[in-house]
Amino acid sequence: MNKLLLRFVKLLPEHLITKFVKFYVNSQMKKHVSLDVKGLENLDSDLKRPYLFVCNHLSNSDGLVLNKVLEKENIIFVAGKKLESNSLTALGFKIVRSISILPNSPDKDAIKKVISAVKEGNSILIFPEGTRSRTAKMIEGKKGILLFAKLTNAPIVPIGIWGTEKFMPIEEDMGKEAFNDANININIGEVFNLPKKSEDETKGNWEANCLNHIMVSISELLPREYRGFYADKNK
Repeated sequence: MNKLLLRFVKLLPEHLITKFVKFYVNSQMKKHVSLDVKGLENLDSDLKRPYLFVCNHLSNSDGLVLNKVLEKENIIFVAGKKLESNSLTALGFKIVRSISILPNSPDKDAIKKVISAVKEGNSILIFPEGTRSRTAKMIEGKKGILLFAKLTNAPIVPIGIWGTEKFMPIEEDMGKEAFNDANININIGEVFNLPKKSEDETKGNWEANCLNHIMVSISELLPREYRGFYADKNK
């Protein structure tokens, strides 16, 4: 979105901004994206229970694309606080429901909001790497995902996504990021719960095993060249 159009959008009434952003994003996806989605059958639509979706992170467009694909899942994204302060990415939150979180800190307010959202029947999507990969290869996951998994007790659904790094490539200035032609693939894995802690297993080892299990579940859904840190890891 060029700066002139961005200025125009900001002048619109709030309800028109939301309508315009939705129209604009949908038109850009239709124009630029060839989308291939696999694994939707792994989601039991009849169950209508909240899920905890976990996905690798390549681009600021990940949330826009996943929100479209998972529109029947009543989904809320957990997103970094800084995205709200950027004029371009802030527009995305007009059409994507989200809970802002302070990175690398125990954000108690965000945690409470996530737990409340799940109790109200909403699914949550988290990018456990905590940031977009600058190389398109998976980076090591953050332990914060374990806290959300334990407190919500929601079944976990892994997702592998690739191609969004070409749809909206990372720029040093997020305001300069733009849509491009791309083939986007989304691979939705089977639902699972955290492994049980054995009696002789320390808390630290169990948490490390759980984090590895989550991240490998994502990496297995990706082409090998995207697996990065988890390319040679097993559950």
